[in-house]
Amino acid sequence: MKFSSLAMSVATVFLLSSATLSFAADKPSDPQIAHIAYTAGVLDVKAAEQALAISKNDAVREFATNMVADHNAVNDQALALVKKLGVTPEDNDISKGLVSQADTKSAELAKLSGAAFDKAYVANEIAYHKAVNGALADVLIPSASNAELKTLLETGLKIFQGHEMHAEHVAETLK
Repeated sequence: MKFSSLAMSVATVFLLSSATLSFAADKPSDPQIAHIAYTAGVLDVKAAEQALAISKNDAVREFATNMVADHNAVNDQALALVKKLGVTPEDNDISKGLVSQADTKSAELAKLSGAAFDKAYVANEIAYHKAVNGALADVLIPSASNAELKTLLETGLKIFQGHEMHAEHVAETLK
């Protein structure tokens, strides 16, 4: 499996605000964590597919292609793990918020083309990965009870940190 960038980025990149990720005094359960992580990956694939449909820039298209491959691979691993563990992912306010934010960002990006789209998409990917990486490190990984889920999230974090660096590199080429 190829994990060159991360499994969480794409044209619909949406920001995971600290408010979105704050869980009152309760930490998210493993089924909620699984749903949040899976939803974020699916939405990033959709964003990347939007970038592939709109962008003509080779570096942006390569990045988006990597996002599709990496996020699908991580989500496949997540699905296999929840099946193995007999866990049913649980929809929650955070995953619902991610969908709403992704829809809004996708609509904004759909109005752009050319260099304006490329810059906005990549800037959004950088912000998205920073937010996702922070959420993984500060909320999701520490909250995970199952060791296998925690390990998968830690692996995802390493991949997603690579995605953030890749997006930053692409942004430099767009200036």
